[in-house]
Amino acid sequence: MTQKCEHIDKSNKNELTPNTKGCEECQNEGTNWVALRMCLTCGHVGCCDSSVGLHARKHFENHTHPVILELPKKSWKWCYEHESYG
Repeated sequence: MTQKCEHIDKSNKNELTPNTKGCEECQNEGTNWVALRMCLTCGHVGCCDSSVGLHARKHFENHTHPVILELPKKSWKWCYEHESYG
């Protein structure tokens, strides 16, 4: 059995609200996104890995904030560092 990721265990989706209603970078660039992810460290909203911009992943790479939350349903979390769902 796989052990749970400590980053996901420590994150709380109820503590943060999204900084923007859409992908911040896509809005600035005038591009489209497929789905949205919110950083559970700072509330940054970025587009998913199926989007051209990959802005949620780039946010992780630039800021090392490991856990994102699926938006708008908030039904799952993902840890980039451990590549695991929560």
